[in-house]
Amino acid sequence: MTSSPSSEQPLIPLPLKPIPGSYGFPIFGPIKDRYDYFYIQGREKFFRTRMAKYDSTVFRTNMPPGPFISSNSKVIVLLDALSFPILFDTTKVEKRNVLDGTYMPSLAFTGGIRTCAFLDPSETEHSLLKRHFLKFLASRHHQFIPLFRSSVSEMFNKLDRELEKNKVADFNPVSDSASFDFVFRLLSDRSPDKSLSSKGPGLVDRWLALQLAPLATLGLPKFLSCFEDIIIHTFRLPFALARSAYSKLYESFYESSGSFLDEAEKQGINREKACHNLVFLAGFNAYAGMKVLLPIILNWVGSAGEGLHRKLAVEIRAAVKEDGGVTFSALEKMSLLKSVIYEVLRIDPPVPYQYAKAKQDIVIESHDSAFKIKKGEMIFGYQPIATKDPRVFENPEEFIGDRFVGEKGEKLLKYVYWSNGRETEEPTAENKQCAARDLVVLVSRVVLVELFLRYDTFAVEGTQSSLGWSVKVKSLSKASS
Repeated sequence: MTSSPSSEQPLIPLPLKPIPGSYGFPIFGPIKDRYDYFYIQGREKFFRTRMAKYDSTVFRTNMPPGPFISSNSKVIVLLDALSFPILFDTTKVEKRNVLDGTYMPSLAFTGGIRTCAFLDPSETEHSLLKRHFLKFLASRHHQFIPLFRSSVSEMFNKLDRELEKNKVADFNPVSDSASFDFVFRLLSDRSPDKSLSSKGPGLVDRWLALQLAPLATLGLPKFLSCFEDIIIHTFRLPFALARSAYSKLYESFYESSGSFLDEAEKQGINREKACHNLVFLAGFNAYAGMKVLLPIILNWVGSAGEGLHRKLAVEIRAAVKEDGGVTFSALEKMSLLKSVIYEVLRIDPPVPYQYAKAKQDIVIESHDSAFKIKKGEMIFGYQPIATKDPRVFENPEEFIGDRFVGEKGEKLLKYVYWSNGRETEEPTAENKQCAARDLVVLVSRVVLVELFLRYDTFAVEGTQSSLGWSVKVKSLSKASS
């Protein structure tokens, strides 16, 4: 048995305690927890209620979807900043087929293969594929800023026109369009044709929705909860409903991504398998990530108010003027902007869940106790609570734009976990940290740079659901200087 390493290990060994919590009776226990999670308590209250009940940030429960989609819904939940990183330690935990948690969508959704996201680093194919992803992204490094600025500029032009026409603008559709345009142009050798450009987001959304439906709720009236639960949480939705959408995406990338596929073949990766992986990277990892993250950014920064907006505008415009444009060098000078993005990722991580299976008996530690996890047990971390740990962050529920500015703030970056790893660590072919971690941070900064080069301040209204944030832009005040 081993103990999970941590730079925050206490000097005095913590008492080893049994993990509290219960799974209930077979079938009935998982279904009860599923109803609590989706319909009775809701996601956040589901975890906080149990954390209070057991007086512990580590406990046992069932996670959706449960019967009859997942065969085993039992998990050990981690809700504090100290125990959470065991989920990243692939010497002690396994990441095989756990991307979506206690179930795995049909392989039909990914061309009949397990894509890189479902592979464990111990599998040779994982390192081969991820190394190719990292190398390919590095080769496109010089295109990141100009391509994304082009897509985002058109996004703001659309918002301006819609605001002028309707006095309010729906951010999500134009954000989705910009995200798809950027991702396709970055990962292929040309822009999407007119038909794909307009239909692309909808095609990806259909493909994603059918895979992830067991983890979501439609927000229907409570009297319809039984109906919804049977339809999307009890039985898998068939791939046939997404077949045409996936085929169009696959064919478009196969025809347009010669350089990616040619290089994959040189590395010994089958061309068709490489293309299925590319579609997953583009659709599930990149587009879906941006679909969730960009509205999160606009909601939190918009809600922070004019004081933060003024400071960001001053910093951004000064750095851009000094460097003669939006460059990597200019972005590195924007310390407040960097902090704001890290704070968004801390307070509202775009991927809220992490899963792994114990490879061996291990001991994990929270702030107050140690717990033994047995080999084969599923471990689950809910990031939005772990990254608001009050024992690590002051005023953890509050959005503080300059939280990560300066030496004291930078020391806290090791507790920002949004990318399946610490923010202070790097993605490699041997770990499961997001291959596009740096790209995500970059585009998050650039969207705010473009915004504050054009506007002094803005106002939004955000509504959150299990599907993410829906944001309406109420005003965009043109830059006065």
